[in-house]
Amino acid sequence: MSPARLFAATLLFSAASLAAQADRRPVVVVFTFDNNSIGDKADYEGLTTGIQDLLITDLASSSKFRVVDRSRIAEVLREQDFIKAGQVDGASAVRIGHLLGAQYAITGGFMTDKSGNALLTSRTIDIETSQIANPEKITGKADDVLGMIAQLSVKLTQDIRLAPRQPSNTGIGDATGNGGLRLPTGAPNPARPPNSETYAKEVSGTIVEKTMKTKLDAPTMKLYSRALDEMDAKNNPKAAELLRQVINKYPDFEPAQRNLAKLGN
Repeated sequence: MSPARLFAATLLFSAASLAAQADRRPVVVVFTFDNNSIGDKADYEGLTTGIQDLLITDLASSSKFRVVDRSRIAEVLREQDFIKAGQVDGASAVRIGHLLGAQYAITGGFMTDKSGNALLTSRTIDIETSQIANPEKITGKADDVLGMIAQLSVKLTQDIRLAPRQPSNTGIGDATGNGGLRLPTGAPNPARPPNSETYAKEVSGTIVEKTMKTKLDAPTMKLYSRALDEMDAKNNPKAAELLRQVINKYPDFEPAQRNLAKLGN
């Protein structure tokens, strides 16, 4: 490498390092929500990934914290064999949170009854202390999942209280070969692929607002969640097929458009 290019690369790396050090916002990871529905649980089994994805998208626009990208979470879960194991419990959330370099995790549940009433709950887990805090509860109707997610996001953004944490020297997003993961001794290294995003990108507030106002019915929400699961499993042709089905029913549903474009890239 020529001296000029070396100097330019050094400046670029220094600028990136300074930017990372300047951003002291807490890092938050959002896990899939448990399906606790009564009676018709199977009808809502496929919603959990979709709830996670849309909540991450909405929270990413907050100035209070940084949110780990959903695809990055899926990569680490796959490396740690959690994709096959299913739901992430409190202890697992702490472990995976450490691997992702997060300071806090958001977990929750979704419950419906036979009358079509729905309940969406969430809480935060301090990755360092395992302390549970910031409980939230949203009530609504099962046919307005997006509206309930939007309400939960607003409450989390307004009410959440997260103690500041000093980032580690190997927090996610640095220049280390393992993508900046804080790995316990002897743990496998879930290396980040070159195109992997660390943090969820901010989406225009107008787009998010329009998305959350969409009256997406439960069957289509399940299609969208299945598409995300297929993406996580690297079954891209199947994921694209499902995303197209969602777009055929709801042409303006931006998350499906965005993920289909991601597959195309």
